[in-house]
Amino acid sequence: MIDPRKSIINKRLGRVKHIIAVSSGKGGVGKSLVASTLALILANKKFKVGLFDADFTSPSTHLILGVKNAKPREEKGVIPAHVHGLKYVSIVAYSRENALPLRGADVSNALMELFATIIWGELDFLIVDMPPGISDALLDVIRLVKGINFLIVTTPSPLAFETVKKLLELLAELKVPVVGVVENMKIRESNFIPQNVRDAGFRFLGELPFDPKVEDSLGNVDTLLKTDFAIKLAKIALEIFL
Repeated sequence: MIDPRKSIINKRLGRVKHIIAVSSGKGGVGKSLVASTLALILANKKFKVGLFDADFTSPSTHLILGVKNAKPREEKGVIPAHVHGLKYVSIVAYSRENALPLRGADVSNALMELFATIIWGELDFLIVDMPPGISDALLDVIRLVKGINFLIVTTPSPLAFETVKKLLELLAELKVPVVGVVENMKIRESNFIPQNVRDAGFRFLGELPFDPKVEDSLGNVDTLLKTDFAIKLAKIALEIFL
């Protein structure tokens, strides 16, 4: 039996011009920070932007944005909260601060339900903060969301890139569009990541510096957008999207 939610999902997303899944093969690389900051940068450029924190393992965009109590409302579907110029939905609105010990089928069902019920309306960009790794959630998003593009985050570590490389290979095999790869938390000069990304046949978008001021800026978006990290990400976003 065909699940009717599958057909509803792309109707819900029908007025969204660009859907960008920010993903990584490994956790702890700053994926949520990149997703949140990118959404803020695009919103500041007067684009209509949505941010969907779909990280079932450890949602954190609400901490980065300083919006712990941003809850969507229900009105013939789920109406996103409005925060910092963004339409915003986070899984934490449902889980609160509790862990979500969901099995694969439960994750798929929850993800499908959210995509089928959230009313994003007209957007230039929907940024989706993905769970880390190659999981059911990743495969479901690829299967369910037409026209999705992936932005991949890695760190300079060869260990991090080893898992990122597997993710890139999977996306290539499934013919899923990849915007490119950003290298986060850059500390010293090294050509390892740029060279390996290009050798794998993907676009290297640039380096984001390790910026100690970012930790002090969490929860304060005005301060966050003034960090070296955000300034460099804005330059990258300008080259890709603007």
